[in-house]
Amino acid sequence: MKQLFYTFVLFLAMTNLQAQSSVTSILEIFNTENGERTVVKEFPFLIEAPNWTPDGEWLIYNSQGKLYRISPNKAGEPEWIDTGYALNCNNDHVLSHDGKQIAISHGTKEDGQSRIYTLPLTGGMPQLITPIAPSYLHGWSPDGKYLAYCAERNGNYDIYTIPAVGGEEVRLTTAEGLDDGPEYSPCGNYIWFNSVRSGLMQVWRMKTDGSEQTQITFDETCNAWFSHVSPDGTQVVFLTYYKGDLEPHEHLPNKNVELRIMPATGGEAKPLLKLFGGQGTINVNSWVPDSKRIAFVSYRLNP
Repeated sequence: MKQLFYTFVLFLAMTNLQAQSSVTSILEIFNTENGERTVVKEFPFLIEAPNWTPDGEWLIYNSQGKLYRISPNKAGEPEWIDTGYALNCNNDHVLSHDGKQIAISHGTKEDGQSRIYTLPLTGGMPQLITPIAPSYLHGWSPDGKYLAYCAERNGNYDIYTIPAVGGEEVRLTTAEGLDDGPEYSPCGNYIWFNSVRSGLMQVWRMKTDGSEQTQITFDETCNAWFSHVSPDGTQVVFLTYYKGDLEPHEHLPNKNVELRIMPATGGEAKPLLKLFGGQGTINVNSWVPDSKRIAFVSYRLNP
């Protein structure tokens, strides 16, 4: 029995390595004002989900369970961020607004399920925040006091918040189906999220106490994911999958997708980019502090 178990574990590890090496990842920057698209670096393996540090000096991304930083402004090799025992980090990682800490989602060795931790951005030993799993981080309040995340409890995925130092979690959504991607607005008064409750995945917004849940996008040709508000609070960038390419609750890799932009007050969304990507492209907020550029990852399948 033990031999069978270890053989299965080895199979999973080999499958993961094959998935990691099956694509080339292109870390890019897009200027939303003039349309300029700039490649920071190509990687012959999978990287995901760039965060831009508040000082504009670094991009943080995950790859093969670890976190790295790379300068978007000057040539140089990536630098590994020490996350202690948390070596199974996924693409749900968020920086505190003062740039001193990073919160991560890490699949624990005990059961492999994602839990949320915080640690210094310079590296260090993680502090467990959500003992209940699975929990997938997406937002950190501007005042630094709360984390927002998607979690499965009793068979349904909803939006929760919890004190950033740990404590009792608070459920904000109760609709059937998936609610995901919660992110605080820069003013701290709202949480943006995406929900499948209307039939397709669409962008929604609510007050931080869960009240006034309001649908923002209504495009029946696509599924909208991962809305990110610019630091100046004026614009929202989000990812869209074409309707029929996947189920509304899915956000798969290796798909033809679009990045779109819309006013934070609502209104018509305009296409920014068409690219090959999806999962990993822009799971977390990657606006530059001056609200003029975004970082993202596109992909190319390796032969």
